[in-house]
Amino acid sequence: MSYANLLPLSAPLVVSLALLCGIGIGVAYFYALRVTADVIVAGGSPLRALGLTFGRLALMATGLYVAALNGALPLLAALSGVLIAKAISLRQGAAPRGGTA
Repeated sequence: MSYANLLPLSAPLVVSLALLCGIGIGVAYFYALRVTADVIVAGGSPLRALGLTFGRLALMATGLYVAALNGALPLLAALSGVLIAKAISLRQGAAPRGGTA
């Protein structure tokens, strides 16, 4: 049985866009997470840390909700994009920062 006729022609485009949006959401999420951690460690404003936390959670929830409205495949693609951004973020965080360990 061929599944090609079950998906509309725009499905690959929607899935690709969901993947790219997931990467963008993930990059923004993990950047905000890093900034939040820096604010907490530096003893910065708790209100700023709280705002960053709620902002990144709202961004993630909204992005995944919009992807879910388009179906299971776009949702999985968006989640895959977030996981790709997580891997990139962890790889950048593990890089030496100019000092020796």
